[in-house]
Amino acid sequence: MTMRTILKSWVERYFSDEEALVLLLILVAGFAAIIWFGRMLAPFFTALILAFLLQGVVSTLTRRGVPHLLAVISVFLAFVSALLTLAFILMPLIWNQLVGLVQETPRMFASGQAWLDDLQARYPNLITPDQMQSWIGVASREISQLGQRALTLSLASLGNVMSLIIYLVLVPILVFFMLKDREVLVGFTLSLLPQKRSLLTRIWQEMDCQIANYIRGKFIEIMIVGSVAFFTFTFFGLPYTALLAVLVGFSVLVPFIGAAVATLPVAAVAGFYFGLSDQFFYVLVAYAVIQALDGNVLSPVLFSETNNIHPVSIIVAVLFFGGIWGFWGVFFAIPLATLLKALIYAWPRGIHEKEAASGIVRVDS
Repeated sequence: MTMRTILKSWVERYFSDEEALVLLLILVAGFAAIIWFGRMLAPFFTALILAFLLQGVVSTLTRRGVPHLLAVISVFLAFVSALLTLAFILMPLIWNQLVGLVQETPRMFASGQAWLDDLQARYPNLITPDQMQSWIGVASREISQLGQRALTLSLASLGNVMSLIIYLVLVPILVFFMLKDREVLVGFTLSLLPQKRSLLTRIWQEMDCQIANYIRGKFIEIMIVGSVAFFTFTFFGLPYTALLAVLVGFSVLVPFIGAAVATLPVAAVAGFYFGLSDQFFYVLVAYAVIQALDGNVLSPVLFSETNNIHPVSIIVAVLFFGGIWGFWGVFFAIPLATLLKALIYAWPRGIHEKEAASGIVRVDS
């Protein structure tokens, strides 16, 4: 069998259906638009994500008899209030704690170096002076790069004030009209698609439910984990509680990896302020309990309706989409992996497999 015959058979199997070609064109156009115009359309995509998040609350209110417009206005006002609280109360607090932590990093580094010197003096055969100097050199370079990045970020943020203002104005306006005119916008989008779209409709209905549930579930998970971490760190008297709580909350975005990454700053701050005391181990045990409850109780409850995806597939999706789209790629790694899984299972397999599935037997002459 020649390569041409193999290729022709493969094309006939997967692209003999007209709807499969339409779906392929839509996927290519969508990914191309995100890759090439993603930065330009970032306010639109941000508003779309927030509208997905808030639509469930609007639907709940309308099911309870609240008029649609009143439900949209109520949810929108609550959203604007939360946005203003975040912009003028929480963000300045987190920024001040981040600046304080960066300024205190040299002291933490000196304390860590003294601890390594003491460890080397106690166990001279376990840690050699060359190894210790190598560790100190690596840590010094990382801390220097961290300080440079923080300075660059602070200087760059001065030039992004206008972009921030645009976000604060455009995104709420877009969210309001996406909630208010959802049916009109969805109807207009459907009118651009072909009349024959049973495959597109099936995949869209599944992904609409999957993505909406994922966004709302992740938002709830971030809020719960971050809040519990904040009160736990406050109870133990750990400094930089708001900054560390936000870090722990957002660590749930990256399964299996985020928890390990968030452990390092929590352990570093606790070790610097408490030393190797009982308080230090209490903080680590409490943090481990938070992560264990999130992974074994909270996450399964919130995402019980989502499709099961193998952990290897999740990690590959996080690495791939995160490398392409950064933060948003990491955030949507699981729903995008779900989309690919839905496409693989729903994609037409050609006329022969359709007949086989329906029980028709062909006898070729």
